[in-house]
This record gives sequence, C-alpha cells and structure tokens, in this order.
Amino acid sequence: MAKREVDDISGTETTGHEWDGIKELDTPMPKWWLGMFYACIVWAIGYWVVYPAWPTLSGYTHGMLNHSQRDDVTANLAALKSARSVKEAALRDASLADIQRNPELQQFAMAAGKTLFGDDCAPCHGAGGQGAHGYPNLNDDVWLWGGKLSDIQRTITVGIRSTSPDTRQSQMPAFGRDGMLKPAEIDDLTEYVVHLSGRPANARAVTRATKLFADNCAVCHGADGKGNRSMGAPNLIDNEWLYGPNREDIADQITNGHGGEMPTWGGRLSPEEIKALAVYVHNLGGGE
Repeated sequence: MAKREVDDISGTETTGHEWDGIKELDTPMPKWWLGMFYACIVWAIGYWVVYPAWPTLSGYTHGMLNHSQRDDVTANLAALKSARSVKEAALRDASLADIQRNPELQQFAMAAGKTLFGDDCAPCHGAGGQGAHGYPNLNDDVWLWGGKLSDIQRTITVGIRSTSPDTRQSQMPAFGRDGMLKPAEIDDLTEYVVHLSGRPANARAVTRATKLFADNCAVCHGADGKGNRSMGAPNLIDNEWLYGPNREDIADQITNGHGGEMPTWGGRLSPEEIKALAVYVHNLGGGE
C-alpha cells in the first residue's frame, strides 16, 4: 500500500481525496466517541440476548428473561378489573337513589362516569359538558327530556332519534323548506318567539303571529311556549337556545327544522357504565 500524504500544517494523513486544491484529512474519531459507539454495540447484543428482540416465522425471540410488556399490560388490566369488580357489582345492583345516598359508591360512579364521558360524550358535549351549537349544555338546568337521574339514564340508554326501537323521538317541522309557511309568516313567527323569550319585538308582527303560533307550534311547545318534556319540545321562554338566540338563528330553525341525534348507548355500554355516566352527568351541575 502506498504511503499516504501527510498534511504539512496539521500533521494528519490525508484520505487522498482532493477538490479544487482542498485535501480531505483523515482525522481519527475521538476516543471517547468510539468508546461509546462500541459500548452501544455491546449493549445491543446483550439486549438481544436478554429481552425479546427478533421476529421469527411463528412469533419472536423471547430472550433469557422471557419478558413481555404485553403480558404485563394484560396482567395489570386483569388486576384492575379484579379490584373494581366488587364496586362494579355494587353499582350494578344498586338503584340510582342508592348510589346517590352512598358516598363511597357515588365517588366510584363519578370516577368511572368521568372516564366514560371523556371517551364517549365529550366530542359532542365538550370536555366539561358545556355543549356547543346544536349540542346541549349539560351544566345548566335546561333539559329537553328531563333532568332527573332516571330521565338521564333513559336518554343515555335509548338515545334521541337514534337506532333503538325505544329511542326518544321528536321532530321540529321544516315550515319553510316544506312550504308550510310563507317567508313573511316565518318572519312574524320569529318575532313572536323573540317576544316569548322576554325581548323587545315588533308588536304588529307578534299580533299577526298569535294565530300562527296557536295553529302550528302550540301543539308541541304549549300555548304559553313553555315546551313539553314528554315530546322533547324546548321551552321558548327561558332564553336558552340550542341553535342560537338571534333572529337569524330562530328563523333558520323555523324554516329548516334542525334536529340532532343522540346515540343509543344501551348495548354499547354496560348497565353499570350507563348508571355511572348518568350519575356523572347529573352531578355536572344541572341535574334535578
């Protein structure tokens, strides 16, 4: 092998590569870096021997310790399920009233319900149950189908306009879209609903819409506009609005008759999970 050139300034051999008169030095790696590099190689080989590492045709190498994080997770979940089984059985056998009277059982239901709410309900109702446009606020005392524990449990179980044969059903007609009312009549009804909520409204429009409301709306919302929980018809005088309080929002609702869907959780959640969720929602602040 030919002797390599040594750089006059640094005293380091060159690699023989040169670009535009610039020669590449063959500077050795620092010894501390090489030491760490070789130590990592030794560590990797030791890891392959001791722990599961390499896939095979029928599985993987288990290593000398035969350690499995999947088995650890399975064992931890089984231990957690075993620890909860007593409380879950108590929750399953207790009535909703019993849960509320038992601080320890209520605390367990609240903890389980909070987890279930975050997994299944928060995407629509918000992490704190504050709701959004078209999604009810679960923190207030306004309930379309009732705010008692039994009402909430029922709503969670069967849903609203959902897949259960027993699901809660309600339908706001699309008075404008389906041609049942003229645009001018919808404008008058909008003023009437604004008037019901205690806000200033056009008096002449309110007078004109009195009969319109009686003929088209009172059957569900009541002659006084206070709603009907057995039909899921909203109270129009409490100034709480699912689809917005502005005149444009109210006119749009009268015109198009929006109605969302609450999933049927019965069959997807166990009875004790539904109880825990009902207790949690009831205790968010607006339960009756």
